[in-house]
Amino acid sequence: MIKKIIIAFCMIAVMTSCKDEKKLEVAQEKPDEKSFAIAESDLENGVIYEANIRQYSPEGTFNAFTQDIPQLKELGVKVIWVMPVYPISVKNRKATGGKMVTEIEDEKEREKYLGSYYAVSDYTKVNPDLGTIEDFQKLVDVAHENGMFVIMDWVANHTGWDHAWITEHPEYYTQNEKGEIVDPLNPETGESWGWTDTADLNYDNKELWEAMTNEMKYWVENHDIDGFRADVAGEVPTEFWNQAVREIKEVKPVFMLAESEKKDLFYDAFDMGYNWEGHHIMNEIAQGKKGVKDWDAYMTKIDTLYQKDDFLMNFVTNHDENSWNGTVKERMGDAGEAMLALTYTLPGMPLIYSGQEYDLDRRLLFFEKDSIPRTKGKIWPLLVKLGQLKNNNNALAGGKNAAAYSRLKTNKDEQVLAFSRGSGDDMVIYVANLTKAPVKFKMELHGKFQNYMNSEELDLKKDMEMEFKPWEYKILINN
Repeated sequence: MIKKIIIAFCMIAVMTSCKDEKKLEVAQEKPDEKSFAIAESDLENGVIYEANIRQYSPEGTFNAFTQDIPQLKELGVKVIWVMPVYPISVKNRKATGGKMVTEIEDEKEREKYLGSYYAVSDYTKVNPDLGTIEDFQKLVDVAHENGMFVIMDWVANHTGWDHAWITEHPEYYTQNEKGEIVDPLNPETGESWGWTDTADLNYDNKELWEAMTNEMKYWVENHDIDGFRADVAGEVPTEFWNQAVREIKEVKPVFMLAESEKKDLFYDAFDMGYNWEGHHIMNEIAQGKKGVKDWDAYMTKIDTLYQKDDFLMNFVTNHDENSWNGTVKERMGDAGEAMLALTYTLPGMPLIYSGQEYDLDRRLLFFEKDSIPRTKGKIWPLLVKLGQLKNNNNALAGGKNAAAYSRLKTNKDEQVLAFSRGSGDDMVIYVANLTKAPVKFKMELHGKFQNYMNSEELDLKKDMEMEFKPWEYKILINN
């Protein structure tokens, strides 16, 4: 009998041991780190899409946008940047035309003004106009299921006037000599930027650093987002960004986009910045105010200004440009397509802004509900074609390990921009007449190429004369 009891105990011990081993195996199958996390390699050949949830659809909801995420793969989108989704302050809310909503007497008229996305009243909630937090989580999950990453628009420079910190932590804010909280001021002039619907945060207070970092970490820890686009990043101390990003990256790797060209932001905290200067030069070339030589000078300048692993976001439009400075057609006219193709072939990452893919030809309202067109016309297939080239040709790698950019000489360098991008055996050449007049020119290039946009085979001879119409461009790939 004793022998049987001993055997039974042994069997129980063995079974318990086996259960413990299975528990261990299960634990090993689910590591603490996030399984879907962005890597540097994901950024080399990606396209970024700016999602304006309020204006994307007639509903203006997370769910309406989420259902279209799978088709963004057709455009080569790798990163979805979601414009601010947080509740918007009511106090000091602005209306179209620069007025404050409180100045409008008609109650129905006041109701249509929804305020600026960038006047945040709570960093850890979503605007109920857009849906629920569960709806937002579904957006993130669907993006991940489709191999895309989601970055949130983060407004660290200021809050709305309804934010709890206004009353609970007034010491977090910039105050005048009377102890009154003020809106953001231009540090060079001391004058207001005009963002009177927001209250300026004071980063001299290190307790603010901790509070703001915790608000950012909330979204990574609880909703598995993949990074942030930092609004007016250069107006917030670089040292804050450095420490905040270090802490966030202890949770999971993140992608950081700065709305800035300030180079010290990229030493540690940020991966990519805005190509604002390049964009403005594109506008001015399209308007006849500048020429190709100005572009060449700019490319030489950034080659010496930035570190090798710094890179910029290239664009012909975004929410600021569209609402405040005009549509692509208004700013670039007939040069728009050549400039769009340029943003895909330059080092860096090209941006698509909501509505651009649907031939958006008007300025979207900023403070009130609007909606983009949803009919695929000329631009959708063009973006599909450009996205495929960007995604699949190593010659267009544009991130921290960008492929080389080399200017190609022509005998009309003041009118014609020609350059090659190359990596190993892959080569892509962009050549364009960036003027409003036809031009005949010769280029120091020979060999067999394919015109990527129409699959035409080209056998180029050195110094062969070519003729381009105004704003005509070609993208050549080597066979």
